[in-house]
Parts: sequence; structure tokens; C-alpha cells
Amino acid sequence: QVQLVESGGGLVQAGGSLRLSCAASGRIFSGYPMGWFRQAPGKEREFVCTISWSGSIISYADSVKGRFSASRDNARNTGYLQMNNLKPEDTAIYYCAATDRSLKWSDYGSLGAYRYWGQGTQVTVSS
Repeated sequence: QVQLVESGGGLVQAGGSLRLSCAASGRIFSGYPMGWFRQAPGKEREFVCTISWSGSIISYADSVKGRFSASRDNARNTGYLQMNNLKPEDTAIYYCAATDRSLKWSDYGSLGAYRYWGQGTQVTVSS
């Protein structure tokens, strides 16, 4: 079993920055991507980004491209999401996700690609 714990959320003004962390423990599936998703009130959970195990391949949703940056430190079993130039529409609960499924890269943008989810961390951006 894998446990994921997100941290780093909070309240920030538009234009500000936050850095989310996702600490993994338990059975770590080396070689697999990590995903970040978010869910705004009244909306479905949506893809934010996926980062490969090595960190060399990252895909972002168009809505965050150029503002968000994912990274990971496998020695610490921790993933990060640096969020800059935040907008009110970025307000959501942010989740990290882990998987042990070998899929096409494009499939890792889907919720179903991931077996394990953190509890989420709230990000609120005020205008």
C-alpha cells in the first residue's frame, strides 16, 4: 500500500505563489509517474500535470502551462508542484496520485490511471 500526504496549500492573493509537496510512504512503485489533479467546488476532478519517474518528461494542462512546474525528489519520495502567478480560478483542492500501471504516456492524464491518492490540500486564491 502507498500513502500520499499533500501539504503546502493555503490562501494566497492573485499573482502569488505556492509550493505543494506530496510525500509518499509505504510501498513505493519506482519507475512510475506521479500525477497532480485538482477539484474545484461543484466541479469534477481535473488533470493538472504528470511527471515521469525521472522527472525528464512532464505534461501540463493548458490552463496551468507556463505557470506551474512539477518536480520530484525520488530519494525523499516526494513530489512538488510549484504554482506561480496564481489566479482565482486555480482555487481547488489539489491531489497527488501514484500508480503502478504501465500505460501510454497520454493515459496518465486520466483519473483512472492512478491507484493511490492523497487526501488533498486546499488552495484558495483571492482576487
